[in-house]
Amino acid sequence: MSEKDNFNRIWDIIEKTSPCMLTTQFAGGLRARPLEARPDRQAGLIFFVTDYHSDKEDEIRAKPDVGIVFIDFDDNAYVSITGRARVLRDSEKAKAVWRKSDDVWWPGGPMDPNVCLLEIEPLIGELWDEPRSRIVTYLEFAKAKLTGREPNLGENRKVTVKM
Repeated sequence: MSEKDNFNRIWDIIEKTSPCMLTTQFAGGLRARPLEARPDRQAGLIFFVTDYHSDKEDEIRAKPDVGIVFIDFDDNAYVSITGRARVLRDSEKAKAVWRKSDDVWWPGGPMDPNVCLLEIEPLIGELWDEPRSRIVTYLEFAKAKLTGREPNLGENRKVTVKM
């Protein structure tokens, strides 16, 4: 696959997969938590709707380098994004990425004073693509157990793309 194909494959997985895991840095190390991504491929950014008064906002202000992991179980594909984050108070952008399910957390909608966005600028994307479906992989493991031979899982593909 070309660099452009790999780039598009990464964005396809980002757009398809939710939730993902966002990792931030804090004084004690690293902290990961599940969040629902709101990708904007055209802008080359990933947004998260979150609460302005949570630890992750303080962590990002102190150390803006973050990691995001997306797993597409259907396609046996894994994406790791290294990016730079910033906390954003923009009610117009919040409206643009808002989902009805967000009303559960913020009854005031995107104008709620506790709503903020995390804006992630992806810098590096790493893609691990497994060539076989999950079912074929399970069958290979079962066959290996019965025969005592290693499973034939094909060639895994790992690519790194500048985002």
